[in-house]
Amino acid sequence: MNYPNGKNKVKNNNINYGNRGMNLEEDLNITNEYYLETNTAVIYKKPTPIVINHVNYPNRYDAVITDARFKIPSTTDYNGIYNGKYIDFEAKETASLTSFPLANIHKHQIVHLKKITEHGGIGFIIVSFSRLNRLFLLKAEDLFYFIDNNNRKSIPLAYFEERAKEMKVTLRPRIDYLKYIDIE
Repeated sequence: MNYPNGKNKVKNNNINYGNRGMNLEEDLNITNEYYLETNTAVIYKKPTPIVINHVNYPNRYDAVITDARFKIPSTTDYNGIYNGKYIDFEAKETASLTSFPLANIHKHQIVHLKKITEHGGIGFIIVSFSRLNRLFLLKAEDLFYFIDNNNRKSIPLAYFEERAKEMKVTLRPRIDYLKYIDIE
């Protein structure tokens, strides 16, 4: 394209569409900051436990981890407290248009969520169907029910539509998931 000042603008055909749409983890972190600021709840993202094997120190301020491994399998992504109840949940995204692959949730995470609910805590998963721009909160009990009563390797979108709560992304808080688990 030619502009009046005589300079040409080259069209860039190398556009990266990889991060379009909602970034679930970022939106949940922003939501949790809002909950903390408004004294609604105290919920944090859990760090992934790692063991550092080797660090390269090119100079005093630029340490670079060059070798590390996971210490133990992590449980779920988030935990905290809301209205006197312990909350624990996993957040997942899928590009599928029709289902959520159960392989995206590890067996130890399901066992962990079962222990949470057995002890009176609130457990759930938040699943983003990213290509559909749809977001669901599925209670742990409904997740367990599906797993116990189906031989499928994925949860159909129809099951989320029937059993889960569909959530909308808003300005503040970004994903107000607490209103879908409100405690009486």
